[in-house]
Amino acid sequence: MHATEKLAAYIKVRPGAIGKVVDFDIKSDRLYPLDLTAANAELTTEMVADTQAFAAWINNKLAGSNARYSIGGYMEHRTIYTRSALFDTADEPRRLHLGVDIWGDAGSPVYAPLPGTVHSFADNDNFGDYGPTLILQHQLDGLTLYSLYGHLSRESLTGLQIGQYVNINQQIAAFGNADENGHWPPHLHFQLMLDIGDARGDYPGVGQYSKKDQYLQNIPNPELILQFTGVNLL
Repeated sequence: MHATEKLAAYIKVRPGAIGKVVDFDIKSDRLYPLDLTAANAELTTEMVADTQAFAAWINNKLAGSNARYSIGGYMEHRTIYTRSALFDTADEPRRLHLGVDIWGDAGSPVYAPLPGTVHSFADNDNFGDYGPTLILQHQLDGLTLYSLYGHLSRESLTGLQIGQYVNINQQIAAFGNADENGHWPPHLHFQLMLDIGDARGDYPGVGQYSKKDQYLQNIPNPELILQFTGVNLL
């Protein structure tokens, strides 16, 4: 059974048990689906290497569509990771995005969609990396689930303690700006995992495409939590 199927089975018998990750009004807000693959002819190597130009392109998409957020990325084979040597592993470059990105304004609040505890946190301060990162651990009736929040503001890590309890819909963080979030346009990287081994404050959000089937066994589709399907996608 894939990781998504395991989590879906838990949610199916508990309707309404999932909270929000970001503020979103299903009746009035809209989402812009952002394609960051080679199929998007608007993306150029020069643009994605320039954080300001990349951010301006995303902001134009949001403004032009009157959307609150841009969203996408789960198991998406992306070209944009050429912007950082961080993803150029020797045997096969990492290009497969394992979570979902929610692009929006710096300072946008981030919430815990499930009750849990602070598993770990760190400031992964490298070009192209997560920047400030938080991992929560959730116990769901025998199913252990981890949720990761990357590209946060540095202030989001202030006062955190390992084991600290977090309630559903409690604000846990905010989107960071490009100076603190790994040098990306402001957004949240949201990812789910069933097992993270010895990882602390970090877990790969981009993997090798050849290992996609392995990732699917451990990394559920975040849409199960976000529940954006059927909303005002443009």
